[in-house]
Amino acid sequence: MQRSARFFILVAVMLALPAAGPAQALNAKSWVSNVGSDLNDCSLAHPCATFQGALLQTAAGGDIGVLTPGDYGGTSGSRLNIHQSLAVTNDGAGEATIFVASGGVIVDAGVGDVVSLRGITIDGQGGGFEGIALEQASALHVQNCVIRNFQNPSSGFGIIVDPMSGHTQLFVSDSIILNNGTTAGTGGIIVGPRGGASANVVLNRIRVENNVIGIVVDGILATGGGNHVVIRDSVFSGNAADGIFARTVAGQVPAFIVVERTMSARNVGSGIRADGPGATVLMGGSTLTRNGAGVTTLNGGQLISYGDNDNNNNVGPEGSATGMFAPF
Repeated sequence: MQRSARFFILVAVMLALPAAGPAQALNAKSWVSNVGSDLNDCSLAHPCATFQGALLQTAAGGDIGVLTPGDYGGTSGSRLNIHQSLAVTNDGAGEATIFVASGGVIVDAGVGDVVSLRGITIDGQGGGFEGIALEQASALHVQNCVIRNFQNPSSGFGIIVDPMSGHTQLFVSDSIILNNGTTAGTGGIIVGPRGGASANVVLNRIRVENNVIGIVVDGILATGGGNHVVIRDSVFSGNAADGIFARTVAGQVPAFIVVERTMSARNVGSGIRADGPGATVLMGGSTLTRNGAGVTTLNGGQLISYGDNDNNNNVGPEGSATGMFAPF
């Protein structure tokens, strides 16, 4: 066949093909519904069925909203793996749940990314690894959430903060973390960055109940700038080990906790434990009662009191502050 003939045939075939349309733009706002489908475009008129399905169609910095009560976890391994700035918001549709028997929400975003979860229930069904794992982000905001029933024997925690590099922030408010952990070293919240990472955490008006450990702030695995946690207006109660636990070893980073207007009560272990030369707890306006022990300090750990706390009626020894902080 002559070259010119082949050319005209090729042109004819190309003209017969349908024109390719532009790539579908990602949504600034996506929606999920219990009657949705992940084959939809996640618009208000055609919502998706899972948070992960909606995330795949949402632009960085966008928002996923909940239209109806339902389970939005789907069946993938980790039910929601967030790798960008994102807000997942349920502001009154009813219970929006992630049921999971392995990992719940993993936040592994960019260094400058900010993630928000609001109004979500994350349920490990008695066997999950973690409700929320914060691996990397500039900040994660958790508001009005319930995290429960993560009871894997090796790593069952409601919230795990374990970045391996950089500086990460976690803010939790008006939330409940309950019934997590089954073995020693598991429980409600662990703040334990690794390598050169560090973390700042603020917990405000939260309840941490019926876990193994309530919260452990752990400096053992990190060499970075240390871990700093502020706990305000909160309750740590009914935990099978310590309510609030700061832990370090010599040569590693400090574990520093400020406790204000908070109750640690009816924990089988200590209301507050500080173990290690860099483990320091500052405590003001707070109550320790009906714990296995009130205050326990070991291996150079310190509890510094503002002088306005109640530490009494514990089952075992009350313990005492290692120092006083004089207000100005």
